[in-house]
Amino acid sequence: MARADMGGKTKVKDEGGLWETIKVIVQALLIALVIRTLLFQPFNIPSGSLIPTLLVGDYLFTTKYSYGYSRYSIPGGLPLFQGRVWGAEPKRGDIAVFKTPKDNSTDFIKRVVGLPGDEVQMVGGILHINGKPVQRKRIEDFVTSDLYNRQTAVPQYIETLPNGVSHRVIEADGDNSYWDNTNVYKVPPGHFFMMGDNRDRSADSRDDTVVGYVPFENFVGRAEIIFFSIDERSSAWKIWDWPWSVRWNRLFTVIR
Repeated sequence: MARADMGGKTKVKDEGGLWETIKVIVQALLIALVIRTLLFQPFNIPSGSLIPTLLVGDYLFTTKYSYGYSRYSIPGGLPLFQGRVWGAEPKRGDIAVFKTPKDNSTDFIKRVVGLPGDEVQMVGGILHINGKPVQRKRIEDFVTSDLYNRQTAVPQYIETLPNGVSHRVIEADGDNSYWDNTNVYKVPPGHFFMMGDNRDRSADSRDDTVVGYVPFENFVGRAEIIFFSIDERSSAWKIWDWPWSVRWNRLFTVIR
């Protein structure tokens, strides 16, 4: 009898402990979902379209609240509502994550260069906005990898957009590659024109078969800070390589 009583008490205690563990796990998952949906979302950079600003192997946080919320703020893009709530339009020069309009599911990250109503054109490698060339200043070459993964120095510039935002761009193929001379793009209402800082190695709004004009609804968040960065020839899970492969000088760098 005593043994039966003792066994019953142990069973009740064990079941209570299991239930508490389940509740803690569920609560943690709900908190993580709320943070990811409403506040911050991490992304990693798999391609070089924003070199030299962002490198392959950078891990960053975006702020979801910067532009308000649309269906694409929700994991899976569930169509719970249309348009945006608490929306604040992207500013020229922002680096933003968005769902490409071609499938409304693939995440792209580019810089906002054209606002609704703007006319955007590339002429001889120089960005033109509303008929005026954007200021561009030559600085030291940037060392990057070519198409054959060989180290090479390429022309680098400081570009200053009409609102005063300055950032670096590179021209890996000089100023006369395919996307360095374009027709005039007229940005429709409610849309934005996005470009990479690696001007000759970026699939962006210049190519309407890949990206084209990006609707405001498709914006996911604004890139804010690099919280981790590792050499593209290594992997983040190889902790034993971190002393040599982590780019320590890029950790906790604010993105401009």
